[in-house]
Parts: sequence; structure tokens; C-alpha cells
Amino acid sequence: MVSLRVKATLPGIVYLVGAGPGAPDLLTLRAARLLATADIVLHDALIHPDTLLLARQARLVDVGKRANGAATDQRFIDRALIAAAARYQIVVRLKGGDPSLFARAAEELDALAAAGCEMVPGVTAALAAAAEFKMPLTRRGVARSVAFATLRQRRGARSAAPTLPRADTLMLYMARGDINGTQQALLAAGYAADTPVVCAANVAMPGATLQRATIATLTALAETDPVAPVLLGVGATFGDDFRSGEARAPQATPMRACAR
Repeated sequence: MVSLRVKATLPGIVYLVGAGPGAPDLLTLRAARLLATADIVLHDALIHPDTLLLARQARLVDVGKRANGAATDQRFIDRALIAAAARYQIVVRLKGGDPSLFARAAEELDALAAAGCEMVPGVTAALAAAAEFKMPLTRRGVARSVAFATLRQRRGARSAAPTLPRADTLMLYMARGDINGTQQALLAAGYAADTPVVCAANVAMPGATLQRATIATLTALAETDPVAPVLLGVGATFGDDFRSGEARAPQATPMRACAR
């Protein structure tokens, strides 16, 4: 845990806490202890209700961002955290996954320069998916590098679409959206059209599901759940040659969220 409490001028401490991928029992012990003692919790939209129940004495404030839906402006969140640190002793900013990965933590840390601030890691969705579906992200002789990336940009952005990194295994976060654009971005980055792809939704939650494709057939994936968090895994480690130890149960539930 990294402390930034040097020169703090506000009475409260803000904890940027990772809630993990969803399941409450994947919280770290430190995260659970902080929730139990928090005075106020500003939380993301998709935090499991049982996780929020751990904050027994806290005021709960939903500051979540929902894909293709209502979203709390980041500047409002920054101001709310500063105001909370001026009023409360223990302030928890509860984020899905890990706060250091695609969670706007850098902006919140900058905004909280006048407050004590600590970060508490959480299990990120890529690692949770690898565990749930028994799909290692690295594999001797096949996959020696892993990259985490997203194509999602801030609303209203006019810059060119971001390019994707090349790695043996690519985990693509917040993959709901322009599936045709995702396919083109993968091809433009140099991935072969026959590269295996897995599409996981609701990782570490009831009804977690998995679909398989290749980059060439990615656009054939159908859609259903309009709000399920979606993660794409790209690379040879997800190919049919390595499915002997894979969890089979989630395959029985058709998943159509990936092309949303």
C-alpha cells in the first residue's frame, strides 16, 4: 500500500480501494477492514450489493459510470472526494477491479494532493477470468508476454482511435461497443485473423459466461445482456489445443454480450 499523506492539509484519509471483479469473497482482507470502518464510501456502479453491506456504518454514494448509459463526471467525483476528506476521517473510494488499472486513479490522486491518500489493490478482471475459466495468461513456449489494453476513449474525444500493443496475450478491457472497430484494431496491430479470442462476461459473478471465436469471426458473436462487463482475451494460449483443463460449466450458458 502506497501512502501519499505527506503535507496533507485535510483531516481525512482517502483510500482508493479495489473491489475486485465482483465476487465479495475476492476482496482483500485490507479492503474488507477499511469498508467496515469507513465513514463514507463513494463506489462504482457495478459493486456487488454484498460488498457494500460490509460498510455497515458508512454513508454510501454511487458515483458509477455505466457503459453507454448514465455516468458521473470525473470532475464531480474529484470534488466529492475532497469534500469528503474535509468532513470525514475515513473515506473509501471503492473501484471495480484494481484501482491502478483503467480506473482513473491517476486523476483522483492528483486531485487529492491536499489529503492523505492510500491505494489498496484488488483482483483485476483479467486474472479473475483466467482463474474462473482455467485459462492461464502465460504458457511455456507459447505465451511469454501479457498486455492489458482498452480501446475505450473518453466521451466526446476527437483523437484518432488508440492503437493496440503487440503481446503474446492481449487482455482487452471494456470491450463492449464497436466490435467491428475492435476487429480492425486487432488486425491493424498485426494480429493474424486466425488468432484465438475468448469473450468473457460477468467474470466472478453468478452467470459468468464465455464465448470463443477468432479475430476473423469476432463480429459473429451475438449480444444479449446490455450491461454485463465484457473482457476479451486474444492469443494462442486461448486456442483449442489448450482446452483440456478448462472449466466447462460456463459454456452451457449462451453469452451474447460481447458484440454490444
